[in-house]
Amino acid sequence: MKLTQRIVFLVVGLAILGGTYAFLARRSAHADTHATAAATSGAAPAGSGSGGPADRVVPVSTATVAKHDVPIMREGLGTVTSLATVTMKTLVDGRLEKVLFQEGQSVKKGDLLAVVDPRPFRIQLDTAQAALARDDANLKNNQLNLTRYEDLRKQNLIPQQQVDDQRAAVAQLEASTRADHAQIDSAKLMLDYANIRAPVDGVTGVRLVDQGNIVHPSDANGIVIVTQLDPIAVVFTLPQDDLDQVQAALKQGKPAVEAYARDGVQKLGQGELQLIDNQVNAQTATIRLKATFQNPDHALWPNGFVKARLHVKTVKDALVVPASVVQRGPNGTFAYVMSPEKTVQPKPVEVVSVQGDTAIIGKGLTEGEVVVTDGQNQLKPGSKVSPRAPAAPKASR
Repeated sequence: MKLTQRIVFLVVGLAILGGTYAFLARRSAHADTHATAAATSGAAPAGSGSGGPADRVVPVSTATVAKHDVPIMREGLGTVTSLATVTMKTLVDGRLEKVLFQEGQSVKKGDLLAVVDPRPFRIQLDTAQAALARDDANLKNNQLNLTRYEDLRKQNLIPQQQVDDQRAAVAQLEASTRADHAQIDSAKLMLDYANIRAPVDGVTGVRLVDQGNIVHPSDANGIVIVTQLDPIAVVFTLPQDDLDQVQAALKQGKPAVEAYARDGVQKLGQGELQLIDNQVNAQTATIRLKATFQNPDHALWPNGFVKARLHVKTVKDALVVPASVVQRGPNGTFAYVMSPEKTVQPKPVEVVSVQGDTAIIGKGLTEGEVVVTDGQNQLKPGSKVSPRAPAAPKASR
């Protein structure tokens, strides 16, 4: 290689080395400046100290373990059932002369709803009364004759046969008058049947026959349907496994039953259990129960679906927490308990029952402990937490 080329390569190499040294010197000076500023402000260098993920504070909601009396409820689906649904039919043949109710009208027992033409039955009554008057007059005359014949017989002026015949005539007329009385009662009954009255307190439905039609006792549809709404019943089902508790509650009296709309929020009525059906449904393994409700505002409507909640007993001084406190893991149920240092540890718990939003705890917790109700999925043993205000456990409905 020529001397000139060697000199060029040497100059270029020295230039590259000088540029590299200057770059590294500037970078070192920049890092020293940032380190000095950080030390002055008290900030920790990135990636070291308490600012790392291992020491992150988890925000959670908490509640305090408390003691309350908790009503134990059993819930089932039910159907509202009227205690009396009556199809109003005529008991006599005739023309429907009057319709005295409005559709959907509230009626009382004994209210006159409709009238069948009563004139034929008045005629029958008059006829029966006339027959009674005739037979009664004949009876009195024959009784007088019988008295005379008995006196004559005592004097041996007439044969005994004549007296016996007269006595038989009197007996026949007595029977005739009794039959006349029966005919009068029958005519009065038919006349009363011509007036169609409400048999129960209730509400009328759609009118099924218009005024002026000929009606018969054999008519399939009747005139109107009257449905009793107050009181009213709810028939509902519970699992067969609840039978022992329900029987025990029924022996103590008539347990309270609450009826709710299908959303489970709107309360429709408060009633009491009347009976347990006399057999278990083998196909569904359920028992059927019937409760009655006072229903003055007609909130419960026949054939409507409701949720029925039966109060079987009350647990006194139960240890309770919100149901969301209870978590499930490989080893069973547990709850996160917060220490005064605001760290949490899981504790195994035994759940006796869950009533709505409230869990009854048998073992594992003590009154006054603070437990986590929300945010458990971000926790592990020893996690630091930032609790929000404790919320008292909700009472079970």
